[in-house]
Amino acid sequence: MSRRPAEALRPWKDKFPGVQVREQAVVGSIGRHFAHASRDAALVVVGRRNRRTLVGGHIGPVTHAALQHAHD
Repeated sequence: MSRRPAEALRPWKDKFPGVQVREQAVVGSIGRHFAHASRDAALVVVGRRNRRTLVGGHIGPVTHAALQHAHD
């Protein structure tokens, strides 16, 4: 199911109205964008598809880039 980010985030915004959420769509290297976004962020949330694997968990390229490039 493909939804716009605002629609997918609405239930969480309603549940936690005191949490500031900034939605942003960008073009270019995902690793660079995550590194830039994580500089001032207390939390960066990365979604992923639920893929069935035979062994262990699976992270995709976006999650991998977020982990590799995020500032701590």
